[in-house]
Amino acid sequence: MATLGTAIAESVIHHYGRAAFLSRLSDPFWFQALGTVMGMDWHSSGITTSVMGALKRGLNPRADELGLWICGGRGEQSRRTPDELRRIADRTSADGEALVRTSRLTARIDNNAIADGFQIYLHSFVVTREGEWAIVQQGMNEGMRLARRYHWHSAAVRDFTADPHTAIVGESRGEIRNLVDGRARPAQNALLAIAREDPARTLAEVRRLEMPAHHDVRRADVNERRLGAVLALAHERDVSDFASFLLLEQLGPRTLQSLALVAEVVHGAPARFTDPARFAFAHGGKDGHPFPVPLKVYDESLAFLRRALDAARLGHTEKLHGFVRLDSFARLVEERLSPEADVHVAIAHETALSPSLGGRTVFDDMRPHGHGRRSTSSQLELFPPVERA
Repeated sequence: MATLGTAIAESVIHHYGRAAFLSRLSDPFWFQALGTVMGMDWHSSGITTSVMGALKRGLNPRADELGLWICGGRGEQSRRTPDELRRIADRTSADGEALVRTSRLTARIDNNAIADGFQIYLHSFVVTREGEWAIVQQGMNEGMRLARRYHWHSAAVRDFTADPHTAIVGESRGEIRNLVDGRARPAQNALLAIAREDPARTLAEVRRLEMPAHHDVRRADVNERRLGAVLALAHERDVSDFASFLLLEQLGPRTLQSLALVAEVVHGAPARFTDPARFAFAHGGKDGHPFPVPLKVYDESLAFLRRALDAARLGHTEKLHGFVRLDSFARLVEERLSPEADVHVAIAHETALSPSLGGRTVFDDMRPHGHGRRSTSSQLELFPPVERA
């Protein structure tokens, strides 16, 4: 494999130049074809390790002649990359420390900024006499027995924090968090803002925002004044009538309560979400906390929103504007009347109403053991280590 791979690489360099060879290495389809023609199983994750290992063994002895070096590799070899790059810089005009920074940065990006469950275990850095580079990295998810490969090419990198890869390839496992995606700039800015804060202040804020271990809704979890304003929409006749008037539609008082909380989610300022448990009083919880989901209210809330959105598409925005006014009105009630709700009393009230409102939980669909109950546990699927372009 080393002999054939070297011959192929030399042919590319001869006909098209070193830059073209790096460009091809950064193309996952070409890379897969190279590994296949060198004798590897086309779908094996071993292609990455074998190809880069073979090229390093075959090309490095002729590096001065070809003007191209391959550094790093798997495991312990990857940790030698900085020293290898510095030695190459001593023999060329390349900036060794800049190359070392690039090596470390790309490894951290693929290992940390891309949260896909794959840990980098192979880092191959290919650099030319002119300082152009390509990087091929591979990560492994031990639990799924799957590999994922990451391709880089200096010619394609305009910004390390905005779509720097030429490709990321592997078995699709759903959406991932990619902080170097071009659309992730707001998240990057938020992280930078946190980093500039005093660590003690940041940790205190994190502790304050940590979710409690208990699953039920308790008094300490809810701002009772804010909840009181929302409950007033359902229980205070004058308030309820005016709230319904704002929406230009006659709705049940219990639905007004739900819509007020939904409106706050849509229009509320960030400071309004310090007690997320409060929003469970819109439609309860599927597991019965703080009370079963009132399906009739749920349907009525959905129906109103659907009608408002459909009307807005036709240019009739009165209902959507009323939705905005409902959020403002609830805050006005909170400010002027300063109502406070007893969380436990509110939960007891909702629980008592539950049967009349079609209250249900996920447990209502479960049958006792021995009566054909369907298991909800998923079977773990094991896949062979593969990577697909």
